Amino acid sequence: MKYSFKNIASVIGAGVIVFGFSLWGLFGSKGDFSESERRVLAKLPEANAETIFSGKFMSDFENYALDHFPMRDTFRGIKSASVLGFFRQKETNGLYIQDGYLAKAETELSDEMLSHAAERFQHIYDTFLKDTDTNVYFSIVPDKHYFLSEESSRLSLDYDRLVSEMKSKTKYMEYIDIFPLLSIEDYYRTDTHWRQENITDVAAAIGSAMGVNPDADYVTLELDKPFYGVYYGQLALPVKADTLYYLNNSTLDECTVTSYNTGLPVEKSVYDMEKAQGRDPYEMFLCGADPLITIENPNAKTDKELVIFRDSFGSSLAPLLVEEYSKITLVDIRYMQSGAIGSFVQFENQDVLFLYSTLILNNSLAMK
Repeated sequence: MKYSFKNIASVIGAGVIVFGFSLWGLFGSKGDFSESERRVLAKLPEANAETIFSGKFMSDFENYALDHFPMRDTFRGIKSASVLGFFRQKETNGLYIQDGYLAKAETELSDEMLSHAAERFQHIYDTFLKDTDTNVYFSIVPDKHYFLSEESSRLSLDYDRLVSEMKSKTKYMEYIDIFPLLSIEDYYRTDTHWRQENITDVAAAIGSAMGVNPDADYVTLELDKPFYGVYYGQLALPVKADTLYYLNNSTLDECTVTSYNTGLPVEKSVYDMEKAQGRDPYEMFLCGADPLITIENPNAKTDKELVIFRDSFGSSLAPLLVEEYSKITLVDIRYMQSGAIGSFVQFENQDVLFLYSTLILNNSLAMK
């Protein structure tokens, strides 16, 4: 049997590619974190008799190999382009593009998650707020899919039932409806979050419901760095970056911000410009993910205090309420045991706002 040079070259070339990628994957430089996906990558599992014979080693090694495959982001982009473009599928890994917005399609409402969130809120209320003179409020932030699904045939959560369920489980709070005030234009195209410069009306509505009038004037400032949100990295397609704007004035400049991320008080600023240059510029709003933050305003119109139990949407909203409060405390029970709240916050004659997005309420297991 005769073999042509072309056939031999093809076999050798294929072998070089297969073995080359294998060696690259095994011995190439490894990172611990995916900047594009903003998540920790799988680590090389420990090989011992127990993990090998139980099958755990191979299962964990498969996850490790997928996370550290050479040119992984390039291949992720090719997959997304193929699925959404060539195969004309509506989404890939739950992500889709519509009207220039990147979004994630959540379609199943979890009664278990809603009950867990309501249980954590009830625990906080019963432990710290019941029989006090605090005024307790609750507001829900819709995710982007709420607006995009209305304009297409995409399946979506039953948002009406989500709101109804949460209201029925939290009757001890006064509900503040902000859904009618929002539209898809109020959100970043590549990220989950709302745009601070577009939610002054939301802040005014929430403030009005709590008996204050946050009507401050602001200067709109532009971050000198393109903002590529979390969905940009997950989709791995070349989509135009967002521009991140933030609102400032003399009152915010004179506020004292204190972070308790380490357990000890550390002075910060309303806008963290170091984090603005980091992997997630949205974290510039009040230090990003932080279990406990206080904002003290020496020029407040009143001596009232506000406590916000919140997720990341609260980071950009809270500065817009500062004008009316001498002190605002933000608590994130995803990073702080709710039982420890009493060590930092004494509840007496405050407004208390529970502000959570539908994304967190429907995925609430992180609440402690």
